[in-house]
Amino acid sequence: MVDAVVWDIGNVLGYWRPEAYYDARLGAEGRLQFFEETGIEAVNVEIDRGLPARETIYAHAEAHPRWADEIRLWVDDWAEMFKTPVPGAAEVFAEVKATGIRMLALSNFGAETFEIAKGLHPVLTGFDETYVSAHLGLIKPDPAIYAALEDGSGLAGASLLFADDKAENIEAAEARGWKGHLYEGAAGWRARLVAEGVLPA
Repeated sequence: MVDAVVWDIGNVLGYWRPEAYYDARLGAEGRLQFFEETGIEAVNVEIDRGLPARETIYAHAEAHPRWADEIRLWVDDWAEMFKTPVPGAAEVFAEVKATGIRMLALSNFGAETFEIAKGLHPVLTGFDETYVSAHLGLIKPDPAIYAALEDGSGLAGASLLFADDKAENIEAAEARGWKGHLYEGAAGWRARLVAEGVLPA
């Protein structure tokens, strides 16, 4: 029996698309060069792990003067990279929430950017509990972040149904006995929720 539905956020409820953002400004080849030369994606992982976003990005820009303007955009124009909702996801969220089942977030996210994200996508304020990597100093797929949710919620194993867009994050959850769903769109996720008895057919 599923007692709580656990949602990733990026590419599940809102699209996280820095590649498209920089492709539009630099072209695909320029964006690839920018990512390779600056290591900006690795820096973002450390922000998700808890480093302050603006301070970290601005320091990185100083260390890479050739790309300084582009690096600063990572934080200055972050909302533009995360503004687009995943089609149908908020509607499925509302359906699930209306059942009264517990709704948990488990997401790799920076602390500052998570606050921005809630302003962009009001659906993110609807969780009963949020387990955000930057708040915990842990990041998926580290087993410790799943344990933190279990400890906080008092739930474990097959009582948790988890949707994430990355296979490695689902595999880590399933290794703990959780039910996992590799998220590829709202329709498939809704079908899984029906199959698990969370939503009516």
